[in-house]
Amino acid sequence: MAPFLLKAAKAEAPHDAVVASLVDRSERQAQLFNAGRMEEWVEHVRLGDDFTLMQPFGGPAIHGFDASPQHLAELAARFQNGDASLELVQAVATDDLVLLAYIERQDGEVFGLPKQDWSLRVTQVFRRQGADWHLVHRLADPLVRSISLATTAALAAGRDLAVEGW
Repeated sequence: MAPFLLKAAKAEAPHDAVVASLVDRSERQAQLFNAGRMEEWVEHVRLGDDFTLMQPFGGPAIHGFDASPQHLAELAARFQNGDASLELVQAVATDDLVLLAYIERQDGEVFGLPKQDWSLRVTQVFRRQGADWHLVHRLADPLVRSISLATTAALAAGRDLAVEGW
């Protein structure tokens, strides 16, 4: 992230300040989520009405977000005692859209498992709405480290590696 922040500090491009702000916001969003602080997270993240999520556990895209107190409490119970930092890989910005591709270096207790590394490759898309920016798409996967062709093939085929004894 340091090379980008250095570039942003020089104000070499018209969108650098917006991108830097959204990188900071995304890092804080990850910190709050991994700490299980969902009520703060939902206020901080500013999701668009047409938000889509492609979560790291796979499955179909989720459209919209249930911000009910019950759902936030369920999320808080599933994600606890974690922290996060971002490593920006790429940023693309126009006047109305910003795409951030980054590595979320994070850890935490997820679904009751002991605290461990949960780093993710993430792409987030923000759309400007008036003076504010809303998160309209998030894709995250746990493939920060390389995996074998056999593992990739099994995942692509939808096979559960734990059940198959991998």
